[in-house]
Amino acid sequence: MSDAPSTTAPSATQALALELLARPSVTPDDHGCQALMIERLARLGFNVERMTIGGIDNFWATRGQHGPVLAFAGHTDVVPSGPEGAWQYPPFAPRIDAEGFLCGRGAADMKGSLAAMVTAVERFVADHPDHAGRIAFLITADEEGPAIHGTRAVVERLRERAEPLDYCIVGEPSSTRTLGDVIKNGRRGSLGGLLRVHGIQGHVAYPHLARNPIHQALAALQALVDEHWDTGNEFFPATSFQISNLHAGTGATNVVPGELEVTFNFRYSTEVTQAGLRERVAALLDAHGLDYQLEWTLNGKPFLTPGGLLLEAARAACEQEAGITPTLSTSGGTSDGRFIATLGTQVIELGPVNATIHQVNERIRAEDLDILSRVYEATLVRLFT
Repeated sequence: MSDAPSTTAPSATQALALELLARPSVTPDDHGCQALMIERLARLGFNVERMTIGGIDNFWATRGQHGPVLAFAGHTDVVPSGPEGAWQYPPFAPRIDAEGFLCGRGAADMKGSLAAMVTAVERFVADHPDHAGRIAFLITADEEGPAIHGTRAVVERLRERAEPLDYCIVGEPSSTRTLGDVIKNGRRGSLGGLLRVHGIQGHVAYPHLARNPIHQALAALQALVDEHWDTGNEFFPATSFQISNLHAGTGATNVVPGELEVTFNFRYSTEVTQAGLRERVAALLDAHGLDYQLEWTLNGKPFLTPGGLLLEAARAACEQEAGITPTLSTSGGTSDGRFIATLGTQVIELGPVNATIHQVNERIRAEDLDILSRVYEATLVRLFT
């Protein structure tokens, strides 16, 4: 990697991305990114509604009066940079290097996509000022954090006032090797559990006076690991169960612990329901005679856009502008698409290559943003002209 910056002037999309990247909007701080976007959209005639909810900056912007609604959705917040000394360049001093990479925290996830969305709409509106349909933006600063007062809350407001949302493109970095090679047309559900197995604390030399919750839980935990939850389907892989944390003990080597705490997570397909998973887990634990408490957290239900006009338009746009036919995938973690899909919306995720997201030295090919912007524009053309 060269330390020399690019000598080529950035394109309009790249220039906007550089402006956004220079703002250290570590979640949940927007740091003025949304104001920059709002200024550009207001010039295009968008009606902008700022929604500050629970201290989180969000906005909903619309242009057009009639017809189906296509929303571009994304987030201005980014994850912390980690140790800045480990970065080749300061994480919030973005640049395009001599090799043509746009470098900085949020380049891929997902300020690059935000810039591409704005410039795509600017060109589209200039060419089609009286376009059919309505174009919208749903932007939050609470995606990388708890995701309570961001997209989830905005969607509830839209639902309360029966505001339609037909199509949505989320700018998450969906691509794997080449821009446009993957479109996420759904995501698995995420169900978290916190299991507390109760025992009796005691001295290790007198086990008959204690009850070790670790020993008691081992067979039950192995049964959960070995359980066949489902086989998946044509859109989703099989449901997975993973234990992420185990905690027990006082720190002393001669004390039998009185409680074992187990944190686990399901990533589940549409072949099962979160209620069904909860019932099956409880049945397995009960079968092993454990004294336990179980707390559940539903992080998101699975959603799927198996086909439709949006997916057809986006795939054709990728073929036209990126020269590639994207494959469809539901892999990866969760996204804000899980909230938007509850409105009955056709939702896809289409964005840059995700190879460096959340890493030190996050970067993407600067040229990819120009291609992405054209893909977004071509999608609009297919839907609204």
